[in-house]
Amino acid sequence: MSALAVAGAGHAQEAPASITQLPVASQADDTPAPESAIVVLGSRIPRVEMEGPAPVTAVTAQDILRNGYQSVPDLLRALTQNGGETQSQQSGNGAAFTPGAQQVDLRGLGPNHTLVLVNGRRIADFPLPFNGQSNFTDISNIPVGLIERVEVLSGSASAIYGSDAISGVVNFQLKKSVDGTRIDYRYGDTQHGGGASHRLTLTTGWNAGAFHGVIGVEGLYQKPLWQYQRARQDSVLDDPVGGLARRTFLRTDEYTDYLDPGAATCASLSGLNGGSTFRASRPRYGADGGPGYYCGSNSSVAYGTMISERKSVNAFGAIGLDLPNGMELFTDFQASYSKVALLPDVLTWYYETADGNQEGTFYNTQMPTSLNPTKLDNWYRQFTPEEMGGLRNGMTRNRSVSFTVTPGLRGKFGKNQAWAYELSFNHSEYRSKVSFPQVVISKANAFFLGQQQGVDPDSGYAVFSADPARFYTPLTTSQYNSITENAIYHPRSYTDNLAFSLTNGEVLRLPAGAVGVALVGEYGGQGYDLRPDPKALEHYYVGLTDSDGKGSRRHWALGGELRVPVLSFLQLSGAARYDHFHVVDNSFGKATWNLGAELRPTSRLLLRGAMGTGFRAPDLHYVFSGNGDTHPDGTDYLTCRRENAGATYSQCDDYEVGITSHRSGNRALKPETSKSINAGVFWQPDRAVDLSVDYFKVTLENQVLDLSKDELLRRESDCVLGETVSGAAVNASSPTCLDAIARVQRYASGAFAGQLQGVYVNPINVAREQTDGIDVAFHWRASEIQGLGFLSFALGYTYVFNHTFRQYAGDAVINKLAYDSGYDIPRDKGTASLTLVNGKFTTTLQGQMLGRLPNYDETAFIKPTTTFNLSAQYKITDHVQVSGTVTNLFDTSPNVDRTYGSYPYYDISWFDGVGRSFYLQLTWKLGGKGL
Repeated sequence: MSALAVAGAGHAQEAPASITQLPVASQADDTPAPESAIVVLGSRIPRVEMEGPAPVTAVTAQDILRNGYQSVPDLLRALTQNGGETQSQQSGNGAAFTPGAQQVDLRGLGPNHTLVLVNGRRIADFPLPFNGQSNFTDISNIPVGLIERVEVLSGSASAIYGSDAISGVVNFQLKKSVDGTRIDYRYGDTQHGGGASHRLTLTTGWNAGAFHGVIGVEGLYQKPLWQYQRARQDSVLDDPVGGLARRTFLRTDEYTDYLDPGAATCASLSGLNGGSTFRASRPRYGADGGPGYYCGSNSSVAYGTMISERKSVNAFGAIGLDLPNGMELFTDFQASYSKVALLPDVLTWYYETADGNQEGTFYNTQMPTSLNPTKLDNWYRQFTPEEMGGLRNGMTRNRSVSFTVTPGLRGKFGKNQAWAYELSFNHSEYRSKVSFPQVVISKANAFFLGQQQGVDPDSGYAVFSADPARFYTPLTTSQYNSITENAIYHPRSYTDNLAFSLTNGEVLRLPAGAVGVALVGEYGGQGYDLRPDPKALEHYYVGLTDSDGKGSRRHWALGGELRVPVLSFLQLSGAARYDHFHVVDNSFGKATWNLGAELRPTSRLLLRGAMGTGFRAPDLHYVFSGNGDTHPDGTDYLTCRRENAGATYSQCDDYEVGITSHRSGNRALKPETSKSINAGVFWQPDRAVDLSVDYFKVTLENQVLDLSKDELLRRESDCVLGETVSGAAVNASSPTCLDAIARVQRYASGAFAGQLQGVYVNPINVAREQTDGIDVAFHWRASEIQGLGFLSFALGYTYVFNHTFRQYAGDAVINKLAYDSGYDIPRDKGTASLTLVNGKFTTTLQGQMLGRLPNYDETAFIKPTTTFNLSAQYKITDHVQVSGTVTNLFDTSPNVDRTYGSYPYYDISWFDGVGRSFYLQLTWKLGGKGL
């Protein structure tokens, strides 16, 4: 069990109860009463023991309150098994591709390999792809105040749940039953200002004869926290490697030498960026090798949000009507409406041609030959808050509506009502309207440069008569609005699933106990439609040429589980499932299996193990993605090797240039496959102490990844030159070479003729990834300590032995845990909590440890980090409680990395600069039992 499942509040006369006190002893000789059986994540067969062949972490609503988790992302970030690098609210990629969404990544295998369930059922994917590539489930809209319990199974579970459950399953169980009505109001604020929040939660239920139900509503208003509100990151002067003022107005020649605007010009712009604009310089970027001058700002780097503004309403309900013969009609539903606003950065403009060339160079008739004899000019500028009419006018906004509805029929039949069945239809849908401002190419070019006057015959560049005074003149807000538009997307995703399950905890009785069985059948479909702004698919907005994506697939599955008590102290379990997918003209099926064993030599000791296979059907966006562009860097190995005979790949670093990566989907993709094992021990010497140690190993094969642009560029150089860097002959007419050469795009004419321009990539089944390690959990629940109260302690720790990756067969294996691997995941994570219960008062101190991470330069590790939360609850009456929480108790800042020269000067995947925060919560219960 989880170290997060800390001891709960109890009566003064006895030690607090904990979920970990459920029996581990075999009860094979006793027929469990129906109400004593539970369904544990990882199996569909009810059982009486919480601990099974695979470890399951459980976090209760009480744990959430006591450990200070203020959102679902906060909660999952504390899980030690959640070891992957995901996008924070400060993420530029997150803002560009999936604004407002957040992910979970068990075992660091990628968010798309973790299956997320709500009430045991799938929910629709976020309708926009993670990093513009893969699909995933958004956890930010799951209402933390309405959660009864979170269950986490790390390891392959495809034989139980089907596709996606490669690295594990996270199930959010919302409240199923309540007595009376409960109202919770929580107010939060930060010590250093910004980011205040309000949350109101109401749950109630009824039981009117055969008609019963529970409903809940949560409203949230989260104010934004701006990056400039933290001294740790409000200026480029915070850069530990030396700050370079941001280039608000920059002019260069074709060689990127800076053209000096002059002190007077920058002085006339000094009121911009809050009065921080000045004449700045960059060493060695002048035409004479001296400083290169421009008009810049130290503080404009902080024009972004650290915490997004969020206004949301979430609701759920579980309603049932009891029928004769043990049947029940039921409907579960949940719905969410949210409005998220965030700012990744201010907009920029540079010259872009109508066909999408972003080189930025043009021939300027107003360029003095004394300044540049070729008259080739480059203009680049950022827009300031004063021109925009305030930073809020530049925010990306995401209005989302998601809902899930599941009507169904359940009941029992047979002798002693032993057989339980459920027939349900689950429909889940996620719709968004994403709006973000963009600079329009034609309007901005006309505004700054005027009309094109032809093409220069010598250089091949477009000719303009562009007055630099226009470039260095601040825009009015109306002028800014005249050259910008909001790009608007309307993405949608859905999933449908008709499911039938049949379970029996005692289909027959052996001498050692009851044999349990579960059968399941499913039929459904899944689809998405990005529905982007049509103009974003063309060369209409500066720096944006997006891709479309639309597709669906059908799916059916049959599966079964069996649990057999072989001996009084040995129980075996197994599951098998076959899933079949039909995607356009590509159909494929996959069988998966799972085997588990539980050995209980004594009533207090459990030895367990499980092994199985998993799979993931290819992400819809990997399959159906339309043509789209991104703008990474690429190394021009061909030019390097032509100009430097005998050069190796590693000697071509100086030939790295900005390129355009053209990407499209691949409809011939096959499923990813996996194998996993776990083995461990659970020991509970008495009811006050338990310890578990579990080994895990997951191997992922045929992983879908985009073709490596670096591999393509190396292959192109080999094919064109007819030999590898080692001198081995290469057949330029081979299919491999013809494909590589065709995928590399080079300028056909002009000053850059023959130089690298872009590459064409698409996803393929190719990669292999493997990780293994141990999970440790320890709980201690003491008897009453005289004069102090009841004390409990919980500890969870994950240590990863290996995490390796290989993209292509024959490639060197990459150690993802090495500081120079290009990856950024910790080897270990830990969580511990200490809880004291004294009558009506309860307090918990919780700590989270994040292991060492690579520094920015990938030359060493930075030290581990530990942060603490402190919470307290006091029962004013049996029905009124007040709670207080301090998160980041010691106001710990992100670790200082002296090599981290990229804003905000720390790793935003793992850290933030929010600092100490305070939360006060009032709980009032009307009717029912006491709190």
